[in-house]
Amino acid sequence: MGVPPATCIIGANHQMEIRLGSLKRDAEEAMGTAIIIDVFRAFTTAAIAFDRGAKEIILFAEPEDAVALHKKGVGDYLMGEVAGKRPDGFDFGNSPHEISQVDLTGKTLVQSTRAGTVGVEAAANASGIFLGSFVVAQATVDAITKAKPDLVSIIAMGDQGVVRSDEDEHCGIYLRNLLEERKPDFNAVKSLILMGGATQKFFDPTQPQYHPEDVTLALEADRYNFAMKISREDGLLVARKYED
Repeated sequence: MGVPPATCIIGANHQMEIRLGSLKRDAEEAMGTAIIIDVFRAFTTAAIAFDRGAKEIILFAEPEDAVALHKKGVGDYLMGEVAGKRPDGFDFGNSPHEISQVDLTGKTLVQSTRAGTVGVEAAANASGIFLGSFVVAQATVDAITKAKPDLVSIIAMGDQGVVRSDEDEHCGIYLRNLLEERKPDFNAVKSLILMGGATQKFFDPTQPQYHPEDVTLALEADRYNFAMKISREDGLLVARKYED
């Protein structure tokens, strides 16, 4: 999978193998504890939704499945995107800025995007799944380190889950460095991402579905002190805030 694994020693000489991978194909091969990364924008949006009071987020790869579940009365709101745009019938797009304006206290969201949620669904072989983005980076690492898994698979989902993207790849390396108890320079990482091709669409007035504020919110390390963990419940993938 992706990059050759690295082994680090944490705590009381506990050895943890860390594997870096990319895109849907590596998500399908992810083992152990997986971190599925989607910086622009799914798992930044999810973190902000939790900060705005959301109780849980049910994840689907396909928007049609999300709509079908919602029509059965499950979930208060639909949130997501296809090609960056809010799908028909959805309440919210996949915008951190947009969701930051909404009071979601006690609400259940159903989220479908073309990268992050696809990766979570694909990671069926992982024993546990965390949602990865910069805004919850340290909290995610702390939760995993405390659990002391033998294997961590870090998967950068990229664009549509099929093309690598700077922000997710850099986030994967950043998380690996934190797991290895290094102190990566986030400002250096941020500068690289701001120069990346995937960032430019957020400043393109012909693509109003992308907000410049989305970049600002997504590139703020450790904005929140909680992780986001998936639980499998009655065939559904349910994300909740994870705090010790």
